[in-house]
Amino acid sequence: MEERYENRGRSTLDKKKPKKKESYFDYSLLFITIFLLCFGVVMIYSASSYEAQDTFQDAYRYVKNQIMGIAVGVVISAVFLFCDYHVWSKFSFLIYIGSIIAILLVMTPLGIEANGARRWLNLGISSFQPAELAKLAVILILATVICAMGRMARTPKGVILLFFVGGLVSALILLVTRNLSSALIIAGITFCIIFVITKNYKLYVALVAVAGILGVVAVNIIRLSAGSGGGFRAARIIAWLNPEEYADTTAFQTLQALYAIGSGGFLGKGLGGSMQKLNFLPEAQNDMIFSIICEELGLFGAVAVLIMFILMIWRMMVIAGNAPDLFGALLVVGVMSQIAIQVILNVAVVTNSMPNTGISLPFISYGGTSVSFLIGEVALVLRVSSQIRLKEME
Repeated sequence: MEERYENRGRSTLDKKKPKKKESYFDYSLLFITIFLLCFGVVMIYSASSYEAQDTFQDAYRYVKNQIMGIAVGVVISAVFLFCDYHVWSKFSFLIYIGSIIAILLVMTPLGIEANGARRWLNLGISSFQPAELAKLAVILILATVICAMGRMARTPKGVILLFFVGGLVSALILLVTRNLSSALIIAGITFCIIFVITKNYKLYVALVAVAGILGVVAVNIIRLSAGSGGGFRAARIIAWLNPEEYADTTAFQTLQALYAIGSGGFLGKGLGGSMQKLNFLPEAQNDMIFSIICEELGLFGAVAVLIMFILMIWRMMVIAGNAPDLFGALLVVGVMSQIAIQVILNVAVVTNSMPNTGISLPFISYGGTSVSFLIGEVALVLRVSSQIRLKEME
């Protein structure tokens, strides 16, 4: 009898004892990011060593620059990891205005022109691409504005305002830097964030339909203007529709990428065994690095890389669904949509499923500014994950 009451008393104390709460941190996302960065460094060396040695007498030139970009990204990530992510709502407007100013500075003597495009700023010791800052700025400002507006963000006026906030930066990038790929990515980020908070899906679908129709009309206008000197975009669209006819000019890079993909087979030629990187595929370490992956590691390696990106997107979806508040969830949705859009568009360009727009493969393609900001954005997502509280059952 005494033992029974004693056990009952213990069970009552156990029930009254408060449950412990512990923080969550998504190590899966962290390890996936580290893997993609390391894999990217290896593939950049494999894709660029011949060209770098031939041009600069330094086979590690591009690898060194990429590692420097990763180092800068680690510094940025440390700031995001050790600061409460709510702090960034206070600075989102300043970052947004700063990104616009940086885009406009490209038109000044500080702007750098490379490969016929003026998209970078000269910072003295290195160059900087304002479009990468603009992507982060749009994510921060949209999340801040939506949380400030509350239910008003779901009204037609609120949706139009949000589209204007994201569309302004997208339009500036297109008009000032002529960077269609970054403009498309920022527009895609805006659409995805608004989709998450929209209840009136009819309005959203209508806006997307209108945007799609306008896009198709614009493509056809550009295509028809090709015969009267419609510019490089018209030439790219024509080359995309008839790549064999422009094999020696506009479609040269695309066809070389397709040759690389086709010659890789299922298992590939082996790491370092690519032939297209031997000055056949221009700047293979940049936007077309996925074709080198296909050639050296085959279909198996290409699918493995895509699976890693799918796992990354999945982990971000889990974090967004369990974020402690709307602001954190929207930040994660913005970063997730940016990475997903870039991967989809990059693979589409490499496989000639869409015209060549110069979109890099996240974490893998060569590009110091891009990889730095991507690392910082993943750190921001990890910071949101660290504030998810789990109840520990005893």
